[in-house]
Amino acid sequence: MQSGNINYITAFQSTSTSILVIIKAKKAESSLNEDESSSEGNMGLYSVDSCMNYECKRGHMCKADQQGNPRCVCQDPVTCPPTKLLDQVCGTDNQTYASSCHLFATKCRLEGTKKGHQLQLDYFGACKSIPTCTDFEVTQFPLRMRDWLKNILMQLYESNPEHAGYLNEKQRNKVKKIYLDEKRLLAGDHSIDLLLRDFKKNYHMYVYPVHWQFSELDKHPMDRVLTHSELAPLRASLVPMEHCITRFFEECDPNKDKHITLKEWGHCFGIKEEDIDENLLF
Repeated sequence: MQSGNINYITAFQSTSTSILVIIKAKKAESSLNEDESSSEGNMGLYSVDSCMNYECKRGHMCKADQQGNPRCVCQDPVTCPPTKLLDQVCGTDNQTYASSCHLFATKCRLEGTKKGHQLQLDYFGACKSIPTCTDFEVTQFPLRMRDWLKNILMQLYESNPEHAGYLNEKQRNKVKKIYLDEKRLLAGDHSIDLLLRDFKKNYHMYVYPVHWQFSELDKHPMDRVLTHSELAPLRASLVPMEHCITRFFEECDPNKDKHITLKEWGHCFGIKEEDIDENLLF
């Protein structure tokens, strides 16, 4: 991005991609949390009574010892479910893995080593060259992401059996006001200049979408603070298409305490302090 009018093909420009990214991020929460239990490849072992209700973190599987006591051992990657090309993930070691199951199984085998400690799921898809996010690009990023969030809510509000039940009644009532506003900027490949003008002119339409995304991410636990693990599903889904997402999230944490409060999140998106309201998190 060199000017406000340059064509920059990203996840934020495609309305169909927008919904897919959000849904994929929601499904990805367990894939990115290595502390959650995993049953991938374990179904045969679960017939052993001692392992029936015994949980192991990702990359591990339950196996009964000679005394019949359950214990967690590293999962063999060959026991991971069959994969498709779309299951590929990129690790922080810049290696492409057939699936998140394969990555965490590999991480388990490297336990106790520096490489094993550092290995995490970086993003979805095969590894590729991710450009460095420039100062100029990161200042433009919130403009595009705000518009993207607004457009996602418009899509979720519209009648579509695939999206039924995604928004609760309170959320739908809030989104309805934006949806019916005739001044709303419709989804499209807009210049940065137009997005900036619309934010100033129709600022009120962007306040709730920013709160909605915070609420969507704040799940584990729901404590009005976003952690790295809560941001990870959305980040991992967007990195291949939006190379500034990592730096943007880093700059949303100005005190570098690895926690992003609602106030910090709102400021990051240009929401005025008086409009940052916990009552909008529902």
